[in-house]
Amino acid sequence: MLRGNLVKLVYELYGQGMSIRGIGERLGVSRNTVRKYLRAQEVPRAKPRPQRGSKLAPHYPYLQERLRAGVDNCVVLLRELRQRGYQGSATILKDYVQPLRRPQQPKATVRFETDPGEQAQIDFGEFRYQTPEGAYRKAYAFVVVLSWSRAIFVEFVPRADLPHFVRSHVHAFQEFGGVPRRCLYDNAKVVVLERDASGEPVYAPAFLDLSRRLGFGIQLCRPYRAQTKAWVSHCTSLGCLGYDFAT
Repeated sequence: MLRGNLVKLVYELYGQGMSIRGIGERLGVSRNTVRKYLRAQEVPRAKPRPQRGSKLAPHYPYLQERLRAGVDNCVVLLRELRQRGYQGSATILKDYVQPLRRPQQPKATVRFETDPGEQAQIDFGEFRYQTPEGAYRKAYAFVVVLSWSRAIFVEFVPRADLPHFVRSHVHAFQEFGGVPRRCLYDNAKVVVLERDASGEPVYAPAFLDLSRRLGFGIQLCRPYRAQTKAWVSHCTSLGCLGYDFAT
C-alpha cells in the first residue's frame, strides 16, 4: 500500500473513533506506526538514499586532460580507461564526454573572386521531364556563369555534344556582347579528349579552333574538385575584347 494512502486511512479510521490498536490490526501495521503517522506534522517521506559514486569519478582528471588535448572519441578514451582499470560501461563515459565536447567548426570555403571581364565558367547540366503522354525525356542545359557579376546564360539543347557546345558558346557571347578573357571548364570530353604521357590535355579540335577564333583562353578545373565546377559554384566573370562588362 502506498504511504500516502496508508496515512489517509489512518486519519479516516482515527476520525471515526477507532483505537490505535484497532487501526493497526485493520491496516496490518504496528501500533507504533499508527502513532507515528498521527503525531506527524506532515506525511512522512522516505529519506533520500545516498548517491552511489560513479565508477568513472576516479578518472575525471585524466578525462579532463585528454579533452583539453582535443581527444573526445569515446572509443579511444574507453580503450585508454580500460588500461587504467576502468570497469564501468561505455554509456557512462559517453554521457560524461558529450556535453564537454568542443563544438565542431564548419570548414570555411573561400569564395573565388575575379576582376570584371576576366573569367566565365561553362558547363552542361542534365534535366529530365515528362511529356503529356507520360513518357520521360532528357534535355541538356548549356550554362555560362560570369565570375564577377554572377550573370547567367542558359540554353537548352537536345544533346550535350560538341556541335551544340560550340554553337551555344557563340549564342552566349552574342547575348553578353563580348568574349571573356578565359573560360573555366570541367574535364568533359567535349573539351578534353584525353591527356598525353606528360599529363597535358589534348583538346577537341573543333573546340580548340573555337577558342582561337574567338580569342579566349582555356582553363580546366582540377579533377575531383567540385567546388571549382561552374555548374556547381555558379562563379564566373565576363570580359571581352575591347569591352568592359563590369556592370
